[in-house]
Amino acid sequence: MTDLTYPSTRRDNITDDYHGTTLEDPYRWLEDTESEETAVWVQAQNDITFEYLSAIPTRQPIVDRLTKLWNYERFGRPFKRGDYYFYSHNDGLQNQSVLYVTKSLGQKARVLLDPNQWAEDGTEALSSYSPSPNGQLLAYSVSSAGSDWREWHVLNVNTGEVLEDHLQWSKFSSASWADDNSGFYYSRYDAPKEGEEFSGTNYYQKLYFHRIGTPQTDDELIYERRDQKEWGFGGFVTEDGNYLIISVWKGSDRKNQIFFKDLRNPTATVQELITGFDADYDFIGNDGSQFWVLTDLNAPQKRVIQIDLSQPQRDSWSTLIEESEHRIEGISNTGGRFIVQYLQDAQNRVYIFSEDGQPQSEVELPGVGSTNGFGGRRDASETFFSFTNYVTPTRIYRYDIETGKSELYKQPEVGFDPQLYETQQVFVTSKDDTKIPMFVTSKRGLKRNGKNPTILYGYGGFDISLTPGFSVSNLVWLEMGGVYAVANLRGGGEYGLRWHEAGMRDNKQNVFDDFISCAEWLIEEKITQSANLAIRGGSNGGLLVGASMTQRPELFGAAIPAVGVMDMLRYHKFTIGWAWVGEYGSSDDEHQFHTLLKYSPLH
Repeated sequence: MTDLTYPSTRRDNITDDYHGTTLEDPYRWLEDTESEETAVWVQAQNDITFEYLSAIPTRQPIVDRLTKLWNYERFGRPFKRGDYYFYSHNDGLQNQSVLYVTKSLGQKARVLLDPNQWAEDGTEALSSYSPSPNGQLLAYSVSSAGSDWREWHVLNVNTGEVLEDHLQWSKFSSASWADDNSGFYYSRYDAPKEGEEFSGTNYYQKLYFHRIGTPQTDDELIYERRDQKEWGFGGFVTEDGNYLIISVWKGSDRKNQIFFKDLRNPTATVQELITGFDADYDFIGNDGSQFWVLTDLNAPQKRVIQIDLSQPQRDSWSTLIEESEHRIEGISNTGGRFIVQYLQDAQNRVYIFSEDGQPQSEVELPGVGSTNGFGGRRDASETFFSFTNYVTPTRIYRYDIETGKSELYKQPEVGFDPQLYETQQVFVTSKDDTKIPMFVTSKRGLKRNGKNPTILYGYGGFDISLTPGFSVSNLVWLEMGGVYAVANLRGGGEYGLRWHEAGMRDNKQNVFDDFISCAEWLIEEKITQSANLAIRGGSNGGLLVGASMTQRPELFGAAIPAVGVMDMLRYHKFTIGWAWVGEYGSSDDEHQFHTLLKYSPLH
């Protein structure tokens, strides 16, 4: 291949003064995503990129293998509302999964929503959906061209008719139905100014109730705070229909507040139950006026507390499930029990507790990997969960709550032999002697000759845990002799609150040090060498790759910083970027500016 000659990029004479430090920003003009000059520049970059990619002789065989492996049937976890089961299904090569509905899992289901039919160019996607308590109506949100904006619609489950209800300017919101099926609660913003739909900042989210059959202009405003522009609200109706739980969030910080409204009283106002943004509070469920909440208050690995609304003060709270040495990753109140998913060294284990907090049993899992699901009502007799790891496509299991037995419900058939591959978990010593878990997956009998092509993936932020999961693209990489490594970096949620805090704000450099240490381990252990080592990450993981490649460019042969946050001094000035200040800090603060400047990839 010939050497690449990149298109020239104009430089402007723009400078900014940050607390007495002058910095150039010559490419500021590229921030104008609506300008023709920016569009021409992007097209020129795409042209040279795809010209290069299309000339790679091995590209088409890889595409053919990917296409063949992707062509397998995939199922989502069923869940029940009223008389109906809902689940997603993909026949293999569909761009998006289709939502099905049936009254019995033993009967043939019918298509309820097929987003593949919505737009010829495939730019419209089904983002989320919520059936009404009786299962006869479905609220669903649609996103266009990857935007965070969502438009809500309502469908009659019995007839398939899409009703006239149409809600706009919703973002970061689910839908929670009233117990009488009359409508649902959702959050939205005021309509943005024309031309600022995708660049303007999003402040002053409001919580509304939409009554079915009425225009959005008639929606009832349930809660807003004109004095708190960064607050957002998530509304959730309790299973008994008696309370509206309002989770109050601020930015990307996991610390939140809990408010509630008594829906039995038409004149009731919103009451503040948990205030102060001092911890993470996740409402689980309730037994009358007894509320169950998962929290990391005085429990970095999380615990379950009970709050009696007749005595809501903090000194009257009681602990139902104590904090353990392993993080609680998820919990549900299903079938009259608590089903608790723990994270032990980035792998799931699942335990059953009674509603008074007594341990009962462990759910037997099919192996080492990741689980999800276990949702359902308090009177449910069954629940469904998924299981996956790096060489196991997602399987669906049915769990009988009374017997404690699991049975395989759906297993995809993918054209490969998982026995040819193995995953090892190692613990890498980082710069400050912290042990960093890393999964390394390869063909069995890997030769440690320092020459294996290797991809190192990471994220390390926002309390998000990376657990084992199947990917066709990663499988093709493994088939070709590649090694796939996933580093569980600080900043994530693998070991609870302290692990997260050790990789945020002033501690962000720890994340890059962890990632670099994992790369060095792969080289020292003769799994690969710098020339054969690629690093990859997206969003916050794109920042990780951007910072690592600029700090240690000689360590990597390739880098893929997908949709990375690269300008750490100005990111908070656009769209929802302000919400990430809790994680990164802001250049508006002098101390935080100097921290950000040290690792901002653009600078």
